[in-house]
This record gives sequence, structure tokens and C-alpha cells, in this order.
Amino acid sequence: MDRTELADFLRRGRARLEPSDVGLAAGSRRRTPGLRREEVAALAGMSVDYYTRLEQSRGPRPSRQMLGALARALRLTGDERDHLFHLTGEEPPRATSASPHVRPGLLLILDRLHDAPAQVMTDYGEVLAQNAMAAALTGEAGPGRNVVRRFFTDPSSRALFPPEDRPGHARSHVANLRAVTAARPTDPAPAALVAELRSTSREFADLWKSHEVAVRRSATKRFLHPAVGLLELDCEFLTGSGDHQLLVVHTARPGTESHERLRLLRVIGLQDMAPAAGHG
Repeated sequence: MDRTELADFLRRGRARLEPSDVGLAAGSRRRTPGLRREEVAALAGMSVDYYTRLEQSRGPRPSRQMLGALARALRLTGDERDHLFHLTGEEPPRATSASPHVRPGLLLILDRLHDAPAQVMTDYGEVLAQNAMAAALTGEAGPGRNVVRRFFTDPSSRALFPPEDRPGHARSHVANLRAVTAARPTDPAPAALVAELRSTSREFADLWKSHEVAVRRSATKRFLHPAVGLLELDCEFLTGSGDHQLLVVHTARPGTESHERLRLLRVIGLQDMAPAAGHG
């Protein structure tokens, strides 16, 4: 691991980004160009101390998951991401049918969606990136989780939806996952998720036997948010170009009570982000 080169690469990557590039408000006047260390740390889901030590050439070797988070936070291209892995002595992720690397252009679109919950995920539910509104809506911050796994194994995830809507969500998750595994039989990731859930969730196993197949499409969803109440949101699944990634955007129709509650949710989301981006 070349700590000196890694530190220089991280500092330069941070300096070339402006807050608006990653969906943050500029805030008070900045002494130096680029993002602050605490902003990069928040975007990558790591502590400020950990990131600071990396920039000071004294940090431990980052895990592969952490390197992926840094690549997303710094909006690195595929080549730059590979270079980041090489600097730490790690082999870059090889191209698979569902790449975990989000294209900078897609992240740019995500960053521009200030008033709508949005996230990038694979077609089998792996969250790769999200904005502050998505974190405020679901109560989950940062990438690295699977929405299908959480729905069937974490009661708090199911509690996001009214009880009468949960069976429909369960069927939709399973039907989509069956479509993905059929379309890509050699991709190990969705197949491993199916095997895991068939062994850990009786509900999933029973639904899997029904052999329903349906790809996720636009729909209207209801969310039970603990702070703002019931939200009825239109959900759009926007597909990428051949990399099996989806940009998922939730919006509320203007003039509705859900629209006003979504505006309130944005205030809550910005307040939650303020400690990470407000000083430096």
C-alpha cells in the first residue's frame, strides 16, 4: 500500500469537487477550494478521523467496501476507481453483469435531485448510492445494503409500509428477483441472494415457489414515516445503459398532502446532514 500516493490522490480528488457537484449547499465562505474532509467522510459513510488519517498518510489499509465508498464519494471514473484500488494493493473489481460502480454521470443526476428521495441500486436491490432525501425517507444512510434482504429479514424495514401494503411489496420483490436470476443465470450475486433468503425467510421461500415473474416498473407507494406521517409517492424506475443499475426516484403530486409532507421531510433531511457539512 502506497500511503503517500493514496493521500495525494484523495486530496486532489477532494479539491476538484465543489459542494454543488455532490448535491450539498455551499454554506459559509471556504478557505480552500473543494470539499471539506468531513463532507467526503459523510458521503463515504466513514468517520472524519478515519478519512483524515488516510489523507495524512497514516491510515490503515481501507477495506474493498470502503474503497468503493470513497470512489463514489469522490465521483471517480472507472479508471480512477481502479487506480484507487491499485494504490492500496487491491485488485480492482472486475466487470460483471451488474457492476457496483456508479457512473459519475448518474451520480450527477442523483445529486441534482434535491427535493425528491432518490437512490441508485442494482436490479436485484443492492443500494449503491442515495441522496439525503432517500436517507430521510427510509431512515437508512449510505450504500451497502440490499432492500430485498432487509424487507424479508428486518422488521423495521417492513414498518415503513402500511400493513395492508406489505404482501404486495413482498410479491413484487420476489417476482422481480426471479426475473433477474432468469435473465442472468451466470451472475452469482442475485443467485446468492435467492439462496440466502430461501433459507432464512419462510415467507420468501413460499413466495418463490409460486414462480411469479415481473420486472419492477413505475408504481405508487405508501410510506409510514415516523416524523411526517403517511406519504403517497409515485415511484419511477429509470434504467441505465446495460449495467443493470436503476435510478429510483420518489415524487409527490403537487397540491397533495403528501407533497407538503415531502417538503417537511426535506427540511428534516437537511437538518440531519448539517452536522457533517457545516464546519471545517
